[in-house]
Amino acid sequence: MSNIPYKLRLLLGYLKYRPGTNIHEMTPDAARKSANRISKQVDWLIDYPSVQLHRVENLNITGRSCQIPIRIYRPTAQEQLPLILFFHGGGFVINDLDSHDKVCRRIARDNQSVVIAVDYRLAPEFPFPAATHDCYDATLWASEHPEIHKADPNQITVMGDSAGGNLATVVALMSKALNGPQIHQQILIYPCTDGTLSHPSIEQFAEGYFLTKKLMQWFLNHYIPSPQAVYDPYVSPLFAEDLSDLPPTWLATAAFDPLRDEGRAYAKKLTIAGNKVIHKEYPGMIHGFFALPRLSRSGLSIFDDIKSVLKQSHI
Repeated sequence: MSNIPYKLRLLLGYLKYRPGTNIHEMTPDAARKSANRISKQVDWLIDYPSVQLHRVENLNITGRSCQIPIRIYRPTAQEQLPLILFFHGGGFVINDLDSHDKVCRRIARDNQSVVIAVDYRLAPEFPFPAATHDCYDATLWASEHPEIHKADPNQITVMGDSAGGNLATVVALMSKALNGPQIHQQILIYPCTDGTLSHPSIEQFAEGYFLTKKLMQWFLNHYIPSPQAVYDPYVSPLFAEDLSDLPPTWLATAAFDPLRDEGRAYAKKLTIAGNKVIHKEYPGMIHGFFALPRLSRSGLSIFDDIKSVLKQSHI
C-alpha cells in the first residue's frame, strides 16, 4: 500500500471508513444513486475541471432493440476528425454518460477527435447481451452516418475503461465476425476480460483497493443470465478461440488492480495471435485511476500516453 500515491491512499481511506452500506450489499438502483453521491463527495479531492469544447450534443439513435442515447463531443468545427467510440465503465450495472463526461471532454480536446459516448443499457434490467448489442449498434451507426457526426468513419477507435474496456474489445470481436464496421484501433483501459474471477490478482487485491472481489461478483451476478454465459467470448474475451486479425491494441493495466492479471493475459494472447499490441502497466495505480487524473502523476500521464498512441496511428 505504501507504493500507492498519498492522495490515492487518502481516497481509499475515505471509502473504507465512510458511513453507509457497501455497494455490493445494495440494490442496483440504490447502487447507482450511491455511486453518483460518492462521486460528488470526493470531487473536491479529484479537482478535475471540465473542458470546454466547440459543441457537445445529445442524440438518440436507433439500435436493433431500442433507442440508444449517445453524446457527441466535438473539439472544433473542423470536419473529418478521427472518431472515438467511448464505452464507460461501471460493471455493466452503474454509471452513465455523466459519470464519464469530464473524461470524454478531455479525450476529445487532447486528441482533436470527435468522441461519441454510448449510454448502453444496464443490467440487471437488461442483462447480457444487451450492452454488447448497443455498443456494436452505436459503432455501426457511427460508421454509416458521418453526415451527422462530421468525423472520419475510416478512423474509428473503440475505447473504454473496465467494463467499457470489455465492451470495446467485444465490439472489435463482433466487427471482425460480422465483417464490419472497420475498427482502426482499440484502447483498453484496465479491461475485464475473464468473468471467472480466477486470476491471482483477484485474490491479491480482493479488499482495500477500490474495486473488490465481492463487488465484481455482484456485477457479474447481475450481468450474466446464467453461470455458463461467463465462458461466452463476448462476456470473457480471453476465452475467444481466434483472436487473430484484430485492430492494433493499446492496453493499460494498474499495478494494484484485481483486474491486472487478466489484462496482462489478454495482451499476451492478442500478441501470440499475431496482433500489434502495446501493453503498459502503471505502477502504484488502482482500478479507476483513469477517472482520477489529479490524484497522481501516473493518473494524469495516461491521457498523454493515449494522445501519443492516437497521434501515431492517425498519421
